[in-house]
Amino acid sequence: MLGQTPEDAFAHPGIERDVLTSWEDFMSGNGSRGQIVRAAINLSWRRCRQSDVDYRRDQAPLPMNEDRLQRLLDKRSRLAQAGASTMALARDYMRETGTVMVLTDIDGIVLRLEGDTTVALRDAVEKTHLLPGSTWSEGTCGTNAIGTALQTGQSIQVHATEHFCAGIQRWTCSAAVIRDPIDGAVMGAIDISGLSDSYARQALALAVSAAARIEAHLFQLELDARYRFLDRCLWMLPESDRHHTVLFDSAGRPFKANGEMSQIMRDLGAPHDQSAFPQLWTCNDRRLGNARPPWIREEWLRSVVHAGEHLGTVLVAPKPAVSRRLPVARGDVGAFANVIHGSARIAGAVETCRRVAATSAPVLLLGETGVGKEIFAQGIHAASPRRDRAFVVVNCGCASRELLASELFGYVEGAFTGARRGGAAGKIEAASGGTLFLDEIGELPLDLQPMLLRVLESGELSRIGETTVRKVDFRLIAATNRDLRAEVDAQRFRKDLFYRLAVVPVLIPPLRERPDDVPMLVDHFVAQARLRYGLDDRCFAAETVARLAAHDWPGNVRELRNLVESLMLTSGGDEIVPSDLPDMMRPAKRSCESELSLSLTEASERDLIARTLRSSGGNVTATASALGLAKSTVYAKMRRYQIRQDLNAASDSD
Repeated sequence: MLGQTPEDAFAHPGIERDVLTSWEDFMSGNGSRGQIVRAAINLSWRRCRQSDVDYRRDQAPLPMNEDRLQRLLDKRSRLAQAGASTMALARDYMRETGTVMVLTDIDGIVLRLEGDTTVALRDAVEKTHLLPGSTWSEGTCGTNAIGTALQTGQSIQVHATEHFCAGIQRWTCSAAVIRDPIDGAVMGAIDISGLSDSYARQALALAVSAAARIEAHLFQLELDARYRFLDRCLWMLPESDRHHTVLFDSAGRPFKANGEMSQIMRDLGAPHDQSAFPQLWTCNDRRLGNARPPWIREEWLRSVVHAGEHLGTVLVAPKPAVSRRLPVARGDVGAFANVIHGSARIAGAVETCRRVAATSAPVLLLGETGVGKEIFAQGIHAASPRRDRAFVVVNCGCASRELLASELFGYVEGAFTGARRGGAAGKIEAASGGTLFLDEIGELPLDLQPMLLRVLESGELSRIGETTVRKVDFRLIAATNRDLRAEVDAQRFRKDLFYRLAVVPVLIPPLRERPDDVPMLVDHFVAQARLRYGLDDRCFAAETVARLAAHDWPGNVRELRNLVESLMLTSGGDEIVPSDLPDMMRPAKRSCESELSLSLTEASERDLIARTLRSSGGNVTATASALGLAKSTVYAKMRRYQIRQDLNAASDSD
């Protein structure tokens, strides 16, 4: 299904009778009718027949018992944890929609289900066994969105009579696969299901968006696990001049080494045809030595376990007695390749960053939300001598004061209630030798600012609750969308810290000031969407791109990227034309603030933020956490959409 187009993924309501007739012909052995049935459905029907799926089935097999389900949830704990916030939102916002959201594992087994709880739908769900512990693989229940998406690795809607099993043909469902953000392997699926009269084309876009949100959570969980692994294994790492060191994550995937992987493999005696460092074991079998190639000795491997959790494995092997390797010169070519631009102002910002990358001077990136400050920070790191060391990101606006302090500086055991046994290193320590990127630095609490300034001035820190001084050496890049000089004047930001951060200030202009960059960015995001979702060569019409270039883009490059991706997934036809654009794409400027003119997407976003703010009693920090946004972003959207914080006469308590 690599050639599937977005249009292939969507069902076509209104032709159910024709599809049913085609299904009857197919079941009688006459084949399905011409173009009535989509290719993806036709191929699925054929697979079902080859697998001897019972077309008379009207429900999934009985769900597994609670003990087996709990063991499965433990086995799929990372997927379940990553999907928890998305499923919680489904519980709150899919009531009375006639649909439910379903999270499954790679085998199509339902892990969690949330949504409409009305009697009619609940009875249908129970009768069909769309319940936690039931299996909805294609080989079990025939053509259905969950099973077919998992079978093909592609997002798909299956509507009414497109289902292979006759007893399930009163349902409509839309599913997207969830992939491991590290290696791209399919981990499960997210599905929106309801009775056939609840069909909505946009349900597939919702499923795709939910899958992307879960993948982002999976990525963060993996990063957190790797930080904990590094914290626990630092004492095992020998001097790099005499030993090779390779770190493997909990799934046995190599992710860090103290040299070039290819050279390490040659030194350890890997075959010449071995192109990549092998994975030591599968996710389902983490015993040391499983699938270990003979050129990796078992005595070189040491497992890192904490509190019963396998965090990863360290490989330490002696280097050959004689090594005649010469250093490889590496420049900064390609370091800023992800900064897509043609404008002179962006080119100037890139050149400034390129010149200072070789130094250790702090850089302060200034610009509105969504202009791409983190992309610039990554470019500075990639062009610097520290490119082979850690690039650590901390968002100063998405955590409470206490959590941010422990995340930055680390803590010792017993430093506070809930502190991990043995303590933990902070992100500053994790960045030692590499680069620390402090995003939303303007949100850093005032009482933490002198602590950060001391670290910058002395190169030393103490974890929370300890007196020991630890040496750290890192390159600092900070970013903000605030006017820090105004914050200093208002005594919300320390003047001495501001001057320490702003050694090299770099202003990144907003997208509305460089409309000539829009066509290049559209081409870039189109290529990304094709690669990520396996889309065919769809393109934007010239007049559509012109309309985009005329827009003011309050959300900057991020807003443009999201719109391009949405249109690539939801628009029909091979070419995206102006009529496919949302209503907000009007060349006229916005009307006065008292008369907002919002597109459907903006109105939905405004409603989601307002309802989440109301449910959290007006607490902006809690709202930002629930939505997965920075607090500053929530404030910006509240101003844009004229959402009052005192929806429940409450205030932000933090």
